[in-house]
Amino acid sequence: MAYRYRSPLTYADVTPKHIYMNRRQLMAGSSALLGAGLIGGRARAQEALEPNSFEDITNYNNFYEFGTGKTDPAANASSLTTDPWSIEVDGLVDNPGTYTMAEIMEGMTIEERIYRLRCVEAWSMVVPWNGFELADLLTRVGVQDGAQYVAFETLVRPEEMPGQRRNILDWPYREGLRLDEAMHPLTLMATGLYGEALPNQNGAPLRLVVPWKYGFKSIKSIVRISLVAEQPEATWNMQNPREYGFYSNVNPNVDHPRWSQATERRVGGGLFSGRDETLMFNGYEDEVAALYDGMDLSVYY
Repeated sequence: MAYRYRSPLTYADVTPKHIYMNRRQLMAGSSALLGAGLIGGRARAQEALEPNSFEDITNYNNFYEFGTGKTDPAANASSLTTDPWSIEVDGLVDNPGTYTMAEIMEGMTIEERIYRLRCVEAWSMVVPWNGFELADLLTRVGVQDGAQYVAFETLVRPEEMPGQRRNILDWPYREGLRLDEAMHPLTLMATGLYGEALPNQNGAPLRLVVPWKYGFKSIKSIVRISLVAEQPEATWNMQNPREYGFYSNVNPNVDHPRWSQATERRVGGGLFSGRDETLMFNGYEDEVAALYDGMDLSVYY
């Protein structure tokens, strides 16, 4: 890419975790973060957003390998062994092989990113991630001519991942990005959140974060990365292509067949919190819209 994204926000801007753990101490507006940093370059001073609490982020999420309920991952993921861990890199690369996490992390610059992520069920969170750009890893392994897509796979270990003992999905969980999406500087390989190691229920030890797409594109607990010429399989697109397109960009103008995606509910906002309008590309339109120039996004959804 011709430029590198750098968020103006750092962990100095994030409400400290210990304050979030005692929510009554959080005064309205304290340590508020303007939407300009959270959702790309567009200032939204009328909507000050703070990162969700550590408790919200780690206790309300989808990770079907540990169960289908929102609290199942937190309840069941402690059984997962994440050390040692290795990632197979193959396909159209100059340096294929099986790399340990230490080898993956060697020389990587860990950055702090505060991203708003939205789930297809119309709820959202703001998460302070730490990790490195996927582009840095792909550059290191050497992308060969002919590679057009990046495919990812999650660990299969049913003895530690109880959800895999049922045929909920066709395991392993699979996802994919077009190469230019993968190389975009917003695309992060997350290794932690709130400055700490990534919890098991959030995809330890290595997960993808693509903030302008629905959350299920951000595949967790990755064990394989493949550079390929053809569009790879993606789990939810395989499961129900009518409801889940390969691209899965946040687009309020394209409804899910069973519900509207035009508004969203902020996790942790309370029983009487309202719904916000969903922003195109989750608010990152200025940064990523050019990736889809000329595409009909109601067809390539």
